[in-house]
Amino acid sequence: MKVSKMLFKTLRETPAEAETVSHQLMLRAGLMRKLASGVYSYLPLGLKSLHKVEQIIREEMDAAGAQELLMSAILPAEYYQESGRWDVFGPEMFRLKDRNDRDFCLGPTHEEIFTQTVKSEVSSYRQLPLTLYQIQTKYRDERRPRFGVMRSREFMMKDAYSFDRDEAGLDASYQQMYKAYCRVFDRLGLDYIVVDADSGAMGGSGSQEFMVKSESGEAVIAFCPHCNYAANDEKAACVPEKMAPEAPKKLNKIHTPKAGTIEELVEFLGTDSKHFAKTLIYVAAGEPIAVMVRGDREVNETKLANLLGVNEQDLALAEADVVTQVTGARVGFAGPIGLSVSVYCDLEIAEMYNYVVGANDTDYHYENVNASDFTPAKIADLRTITNGDVCPRCGQAVETTRGVEVGHIFKLGTKYTEALDCTYLDENGKAATPIMGCYGIGVNRTLAAVIEQYNDENGIIWPVSAAPYQAVVVPVNCSNEEQMQLAEKVYNELKAQGIEVMLDDRNERPGVKFKDADLIGIPVRITAGKMAGEGIVEYKLRSQQESIDLPAEEAIQKAVDWIRGELKFEEK
Repeated sequence: MKVSKMLFKTLRETPAEAETVSHQLMLRAGLMRKLASGVYSYLPLGLKSLHKVEQIIREEMDAAGAQELLMSAILPAEYYQESGRWDVFGPEMFRLKDRNDRDFCLGPTHEEIFTQTVKSEVSSYRQLPLTLYQIQTKYRDERRPRFGVMRSREFMMKDAYSFDRDEAGLDASYQQMYKAYCRVFDRLGLDYIVVDADSGAMGGSGSQEFMVKSESGEAVIAFCPHCNYAANDEKAACVPEKMAPEAPKKLNKIHTPKAGTIEELVEFLGTDSKHFAKTLIYVAAGEPIAVMVRGDREVNETKLANLLGVNEQDLALAEADVVTQVTGARVGFAGPIGLSVSVYCDLEIAEMYNYVVGANDTDYHYENVNASDFTPAKIADLRTITNGDVCPRCGQAVETTRGVEVGHIFKLGTKYTEALDCTYLDENGKAATPIMGCYGIGVNRTLAAVIEQYNDENGIIWPVSAAPYQAVVVPVNCSNEEQMQLAEKVYNELKAQGIEVMLDDRNERPGVKFKDADLIGIPVRITAGKMAGEGIVEYKLRSQQESIDLPAEEAIQKAVDWIRGELKFEEK
């Protein structure tokens, strides 16, 4: 493709709203443009790379025996109402009515719709196992869209659903998808980790996330370098740290003026945060509750929501007026003693002795609090794991890092097939319920994750598998006949050998062309310059600093061999 004919514009300045590297570079390199908050248009270069990711996914899904189809994005409400998720999704679901006042939504995910399709089309055990997938646009009205396509309101997803006769079949389908996902992310050259995860609104008995390591990632991953345990921080089990046993001391109410935070209390009382328990007031499904964790810990709201059996969007820290109504005190002085609401304690609270809590009285705390001083509604793992905590599997110290979730696989069981009355006839002619798995890859999020890991100060460094073009030919001076003739020759010969190549025939300074080539991240650059009359070109890989001068034919063959070699390596 000749650059002079392309819809193509790079930006020299970083847009103010772009926070992450991938967001900055996708805008600067002209891959996409913002249309509205969390909504983007893909320009030709961006769409080519997006299609590359889609094709890798498609190839690996097909190789794993999955069949592709395509569902509508406008979906009738009744299927979500049957499963109970019409209300579960809450404000994240885009809802609309047709002219007949019938409820629809823009599909956030398609478990119900695939289930309904199988219900209509599958009648016999002979048709199982079955795995179906699509690559399609999804819609979620995110409260706070950010990080470009990392958290957007419209996004491309590959979602697949397996239907099996029994748990053994589900295990086999799940492993097939697990291996297929590994091949997808291996082919894209991503440094990723597979972690245990919370199933959230999808439901089911278990799930794993494929997380790409990135400092700009929203998720925190806890992993053990000793036994390979890995989980996201929503799911990671926390082993309570036990205090040395102490004989109970007399409960004592103490005056703590202007000490409403753990930091202020540590300074005021001259001790450390491990000897405090903080009590936080939440509102869960409209009802206030209290949650206790050690002073240096954070409440894990996913674990809390799961314990209470509520959706996370129905759980939030109470406003100041609610805290005062529940405790009778200002925020910062809540405690478990004498509260009229249910108190839920983290496991570590049960391992503490003679600790300090709020007294439900402004500027006052209790010291020497012990287990006999109040009765919790439940004691459970309610905190978030931190770097250096004990691994729940082997007892060594865990490490934490940030990551971007690019894939998620679930064992759904019969949650949706039962809700929608999806059955088949088994070998005995009796009705049976298929068991489901669900497998998703965020396509544009995966593209952004590649950029997060492949970049430098000059721009993107595409792996060949995802690059919009594999090579770019740059004539230094387009008005120089020798340079243009040699550039055209190299360009045409690369095309003839099946290489996706750009010819930068713009009437621009060479520095502009080189900067654009680096910003866009094309893997191979061949430059026709001052030695064009001798048939010599400059050959350079985007991933390397050095360039070499080669005869044009040798440079062409070197580029072809390297690109083909990279693609074969990525496909292994």
